[in-house]
Amino acid sequence: MNFFDETKNLILEKPLALKFLPEDFSDFVGQEHIISNGKIFRTLIEQDKLFSVILFGPSGTGKTSITKLISKKTKSKVLEYNSTLIGVPELKEIIKEVRHYRTIFNKRIIIVLDEIHHFNRYQQDVLLPEVENGNIVLFGITTENPYYYVNQALISRSVVIEFKKLSLENIKTIITKILADKEKGFGKYNLNIEDDAMEYILKYSDGDARKAINLLEVVTTYLLSTNNKNITLEIIKQCFPKVSLKYDKSSDAHYDTISAFIKSVRGSDPDAALYWMAKMLSSGEDPRFILRRLIILASEDIGNADPTALILATSGLTAIEFVGMPEAKIILSQIVTYLSCAPKSNASYMAIFNAEKEVKEGNVREVSEHLKDGSRDAKTLGHGNGYLYPHDFMDGFVEQEYLPQHKRFYFPKEIGFEKEIKQRLEKWQEILNKKK
Repeated sequence: MNFFDETKNLILEKPLALKFLPEDFSDFVGQEHIISNGKIFRTLIEQDKLFSVILFGPSGTGKTSITKLISKKTKSKVLEYNSTLIGVPELKEIIKEVRHYRTIFNKRIIIVLDEIHHFNRYQQDVLLPEVENGNIVLFGITTENPYYYVNQALISRSVVIEFKKLSLENIKTIITKILADKEKGFGKYNLNIEDDAMEYILKYSDGDARKAINLLEVVTTYLLSTNNKNITLEIIKQCFPKVSLKYDKSSDAHYDTISAFIKSVRGSDPDAALYWMAKMLSSGEDPRFILRRLIILASEDIGNADPTALILATSGLTAIEFVGMPEAKIILSQIVTYLSCAPKSNASYMAIFNAEKEVKEGNVREVSEHLKDGSRDAKTLGHGNGYLYPHDFMDGFVEQEYLPQHKRFYFPKEIGFEKEIKQRLEKWQEILNKKK
């Protein structure tokens, strides 16, 4: 009680990011693809004809800001909750209150659920009937891909809207506005920000406006306490010494980055592949995870165009286990650059899928007598009788049926070592054709 007695006269200052929440669409920075004048989402907000939506995208891109803006423009009742703080009992109580409110006032209810990806399936199922019958207009907010984390039934009754990472120019616009604003910002202090300091903030924020604003608030508060009005790179680095990477092993950033990495190797761009791998390793990714993906790629995307690729990738697993980090990144770099520059062929990859398709959809083949195992019953049942041992013939090749109703599944390409394989197969086919 003494604590509250001593602090009852204190005025709590709002965080800078809250002060600069947009009051109108003209204040909104970024997301032009949904907020620009004439866009469908903006038009429906302005006409107060809202529907259930799932807003997803990176942090600090305006998802919460748009819901705050909507609450000012709609005549509906807006209730805001954080999904991490609501269990099923609380959710049922909210639904009960919503039904009561609608009965008395006959007004729509908008429920804003921040971090909706934390809702489990049961919690989402509790919410579903209210969304379906129109008792609730749901605004779900998430940084994760809703198609993985949100009940498909709930998604089907909502519109999914993606918020994009803010551009460097968007972040610069926000920072400049705060430094110039004399009421809510720092305009009255006539602060100066050097170009390299601004560039550092833009890179540090990584498209996250909240991150940029919080950095600016800390640095400016420190400067004003020292009567210094010049925001320099040196001062910023003292407060925020390292540009952090937005990479969480359980988030979309993890899957998006490994996807970009694999596609860069497949696309024969060693420089792009090295960048994405450096980002993953700098963020603490397990090098074994990266190498497992490279082993798959070596077979899937290179295959017999360069059989050495798979040998190198698999031997790399032993090497990095033996060496460990940080030196393991040198081994990974060698493997990545080799695989990126290797000739590419997915013929082996496609071959197994072609064969599987035939197994599932084509005619069922039985094993011919001469191909059966004759070690046990060659005399009694004739299994294996008539089999021609290829090594008894010139070049280790002899005409023989290995598959009833023969069909091709493997189509080697004219690239790398696979070109030689193709020529060999064509030579054998010519021998077969001459004997027909």
